[in-house]
Amino acid sequence: MEILEDQSIDLVVTSPPYPMIGMWDGAFSAMDPEIGPDLDGGNGWEAYERMHRLLDAVWQGVSRVLRPGGFACINIGDAVRKLGDDFFLYPNHSRVIRAFLENGLSPLPAVIWRKQTNAPNKFMGSGMLPAGAYVTLEHEYVLIFRKGGKRAFQTPEERMRRQKSAIFWEERNQWFSDIWFDLKGARQQLFNDKLRKRSGAYPFELPYRLINMYSVMGDHVLDPFAGMGTTMFAAMAAGRNCKGFEIEPGFYPEIEKKADSVAGFANTVIRDRIRRHLAFAAGREVSHGPLKYRNEPHGFAVMTRQEKQLQLHFLKDMENPEPGRFAVNYRPPEAADAEPGQSADVAGVHEAGQQSLFGDFRP
Repeated sequence: MEILEDQSIDLVVTSPPYPMIGMWDGAFSAMDPEIGPDLDGGNGWEAYERMHRLLDAVWQGVSRVLRPGGFACINIGDAVRKLGDDFFLYPNHSRVIRAFLENGLSPLPAVIWRKQTNAPNKFMGSGMLPAGAYVTLEHEYVLIFRKGGKRAFQTPEERMRRQKSAIFWEERNQWFSDIWFDLKGARQQLFNDKLRKRSGAYPFELPYRLINMYSVMGDHVLDPFAGMGTTMFAAMAAGRNCKGFEIEPGFYPEIEKKADSVAGFANTVIRDRIRRHLAFAAGREVSHGPLKYRNEPHGFAVMTRQEKQLQLHFLKDMENPEPGRFAVNYRPPEAADAEPGQSADVAGVHEAGQQSLFGDFRP
């Protein structure tokens, strides 16, 4: 991330490789050759710490590039593992919190993402016989940090961008809860199961939600573990810029393959938001009477004055004018055959050992 300027990023949304999860042993060992022998020798806690030291360098970079008032949202899961005769919980989330504290960021209330499983046998250990069974892990964390104090919106243009970036009243009540039950991982899926398992990617709606919660239209979002580009595509759907880095070159061709389907997929997500809001508004009016306010860009009723300027950007299409470069056009939501309303360029530079993804949203 050395190419990024200091204090140039408004929001970081990412999910790193999880230390002590077997699928990432090879990646960590390639960067620190002492990790493999530690695992083979049953030195789990030393391997755990070595893996986190590799992540620490990324968190230092995140702290450097974040603007004052900017947020970092880190999706991380703890690990359970047996090495030799010992079975341990490796608390990745607490180690990441420690790293951000050491870099001077303030931890805020985190989200517990409840990832339900359909596995018939959820317990681990001795089954129905006490006392050797273990609780299964069916949740991950979204850790939330802020650099410095609250962000200030000082100019009229900044305040208008903030108003246009509002979320619905009912979304606020759901999204800012500390437990998320509704993100199942399969409901909104942009990539196939096989690829998702290889990358450990989160569902599209997770970064899309966080981007809408902690940034405003035109902001710069960073994903230092870009993977299959899920954060980048979510930023496009939300009208934000995006920058990302990924050391695994195999993911980049998959991003190019999916470029043509991003616009339709993102528009489905946006339409789902509108449909859910309209259903909420109809039910609310039945139980409480007509809503007092009306959204100006879209024309539907809303609960509060703060939602009057809320604006959702539909994607018209995405182009791939040259290898590693994408351009996405936005259109007004009122008519499918209208001229593009805004445009954004999203470029990917594929270099040896590194992929870099860049987005530029120009309202």
